[in-house]
Amino acid sequence: MTPASTPAADQSTARRPGPLATTWRILIGRPLKSSESGHGEITPLEGLPALSLDALTSVAYGPEAIVLVLGTAGVAALHLVLPITITIVALLALLVISYRQVIDGYPHGGGAYAVSRANLGKGASQVAAASLVVDYTLTVAVSIAAGIASLTSAFPALGHLTVPLCLAELAVLTVLNLRGLGETARAFLLPTVVFIVGLLAVIAIGMVHPLDPNLAQPGHSLLPTVNLAPVGVLLVLKAFSAGCSALTGVEAIANGVPLFRPPRQARAKQTELLLGVLLGVMLLGLAVLVEKFHVGPRSGQTVLSQVMAYSVGRGWAYYIVSLSITVVLGLAANTSFGGLPVLASLLSRDHYLPHAFALRGDRLVFSKGIWALSIAAGLLLVVVRGNTNALIPLFAIGVFVGFTLAQTGMVVHWRTDRPARWRGKAALNGIGAVVTALATLVFLVSKFKEGAWVVVVVVPLLILLFHRIRAYYATLSGVLGIGSVPPVPRTGRVLVIVPVNGVTRLTSYVMSEALSIGDDVVAVAVVFSDEEERRAELEREWNEWACGVRLVTLRSQYHSVARPIIRFINAFEHREGEYDHIIVLIPVIHPARWWQQAFHNQMDLVLSAALRDRPELAVARLPVTMEQLKRV
Repeated sequence: MTPASTPAADQSTARRPGPLATTWRILIGRPLKSSESGHGEITPLEGLPALSLDALTSVAYGPEAIVLVLGTAGVAALHLVLPITITIVALLALLVISYRQVIDGYPHGGGAYAVSRANLGKGASQVAAASLVVDYTLTVAVSIAAGIASLTSAFPALGHLTVPLCLAELAVLTVLNLRGLGETARAFLLPTVVFIVGLLAVIAIGMVHPLDPNLAQPGHSLLPTVNLAPVGVLLVLKAFSAGCSALTGVEAIANGVPLFRPPRQARAKQTELLLGVLLGVMLLGLAVLVEKFHVGPRSGQTVLSQVMAYSVGRGWAYYIVSLSITVVLGLAANTSFGGLPVLASLLSRDHYLPHAFALRGDRLVFSKGIWALSIAAGLLLVVVRGNTNALIPLFAIGVFVGFTLAQTGMVVHWRTDRPARWRGKAALNGIGAVVTALATLVFLVSKFKEGAWVVVVVVPLLILLFHRIRAYYATLSGVLGIGSVPPVPRTGRVLVIVPVNGVTRLTSYVMSEALSIGDDVVAVAVVFSDEEERRAELEREWNEWACGVRLVTLRSQYHSVARPIIRFINAFEHREGEYDHIIVLIPVIHPARWWQQAFHNQMDLVLSAALRDRPELAVARLPVTMEQLKRV
């Protein structure tokens, strides 16, 4: 009896998902329709926790980096903190203006990569892409390591769990982003608001009426006891480049424009402006307070912690803001989860990454990019054992390479299009390109021996990978004849080979399917040399059944099913011209419960593995449920 194939039958025989699949579906949510794409899109306010936490939380280490560098020259050098910060904020303004222009000109995302590809050529765009990939991966690792380091500092007993805690936080971020960036942004909105409002309140109180300006800070000063040689240009440049780490993440909004709700460009520009204003105010406010309170590097105390203590004392307000900083430092990794998957999708469309990176998952997110970022960051965290100090020397170099290329590309863009007031816009971008290039050079020189050489090695390797992938797709395109008219399909004789174990309803079902797709059908059964009685019994039952299909029994001296079947297939292939196609149809019983799968011999897996390297064969697995067999 040939089984009927109807929609109703298909629905009735659908397998229930196993417990793992059910749990996973609960974690990431139900699949979304294309019409529900707005579910995962974000507003300008949600853009802050989704794409801007990396930049906003840089106030925790940007000002400190300046103080640490200047502090090596003595207390007299600390008066340069405010001028250097003003310069950095001026550069921030240039970058914000530039990336708002990038959002208008390149609304499909990609940031520095899109600008470089359009204006500077393929080589520069690949450098930008590789640099951003490195920076995004480092951002995830640094942010998570910094957050867990803050946690283990407060609770030293957790110190031996640093790596597991880092990986646990990474797993949570991965699942939240697989659910959709919108849900992630909404989940992170409250701690982000507490952090922003709390730090702005600390700055305002410190400016107007500090609550404890004469507080005795714990730890001891790390400043030299005597002033050293006069501050030189190189030290100022080094302090400037160190403070520029506060600008990482500014480009993420331009990279993730497709993630916003329509009108996407307008909303992305609003978020970019909001980020620039908040970050600029925070950096300037902290710099003023550093000078006002004569803050310097101290053992066991960050610069930010000292400023907060002077402003509001060490009461409940201090601990609430400190806790919010700890939380958002860990969540700052989410900036990369918003930026890299979009960048990877653009690279895949240009054939620099596998095309799977351009596909959206069930939740309409670029899930392959999320998984790739999570795995890369996880490996990095394991290698450095969650040590932030091991990652800091590598940090920010990639993003500043992207800044430089984006600014340079925008200069070419203005010179080419020549809109109204293009000279002023080009001049702004030109200044930004020079300053970011200088900062990049200082970063490389000052941190090369500390680990920056790793970035210098990894970026060219990524570019080489891009070239190899693109070369493969170019070869594949030629073989497929993309862009040309293919030959007219031709018919041919088809042989279907079906492995069987006996005469059962399953055998009847698979023979019906085989006869419907092939000109000739051959059933093959493997009988071991010590099973002569079984061979005779099988041949007798087959002859009595008289189904019209020839049975071939293959004797084997070894207890291997795959080898005799492969030899049998090879014999048919050597008959030149007799068959144009050979299909091996392997029946597979799907039990009602997932755990019942262990009760079957998994012969389909053995044969599939043995035949998977035979491109001249079509190997098909035919799943059959218990309900289907009952109707045979």
